[in-house]
Amino acid sequence: MTDTRPTTPAGTPGPDHRARHAAGPAVAVLRGGTGEHVEAVIATLLEAGVRAIELTTNTPRWREGTAWAAQQHGAAVSVGVGTVLEPGQVDEAADLGATFAVSPHLDPAIGARAHERGLGWYPGAATPTEIVHAWRLGARAVKVFPAAQLGGPAFLRQVLAPLDFVDVVPTGGIGVDDAADYLDAGAVAVGLGSPLVGDALTTGDLVALRSRAERLVAGLAR
Repeated sequence: MTDTRPTTPAGTPGPDHRARHAAGPAVAVLRGGTGEHVEAVIATLLEAGVRAIELTTNTPRWREGTAWAAQQHGAAVSVGVGTVLEPGQVDEAADLGATFAVSPHLDPAIGARAHERGLGWYPGAATPTEIVHAWRLGARAVKVFPAAQLGGPAFLRQVLAPLDFVDVVPTGGIGVDDAADYLDAGAVAVGLGSPLVGDALTTGDLVALRSRAERLVAGLAR
């Protein structure tokens, strides 16, 4: 059988991507707030059907929230750490029980450490060159960022026409009601921050959060 995986410049097969994104079509990105409501926000999202949670390193109590989610919910949640800017943060994420690491940029050193620690790696990329490079380095999926500002679903559809072997998770500026359009354009999942989370991390408004999350899950299931 012919190997259809992308090749490196030297002509050798690229990384084997049998371990692919399997945490559902939505990744909730938790950023900011006071830290007081982190656990309640995670619990509400899980109850509404969102199974992948990303806590960024510039969120108060991200360490406590990551550990709590991993310990309390186990296999029911795929918990990751976002805004990972250096390999040492990958070690922290792994030690806390996270299963994936997300960066806004592409840094091979972070990817190498994620592979060493057994975490899925989701690096940020904005151009076809960056997307292919990230995939060849072994990204579980490439975080196309900032997705809306790059051109939204239309941009994604154009990029994936020649790059249909790459799994992508567009993130940035995606709303609850247009998230499904990105799946239709070829994404394996979508990442949503403030349009989904709103001010729940600051005010603790879980009623509105649940409503948005349930609407998101229903829309992605269409």
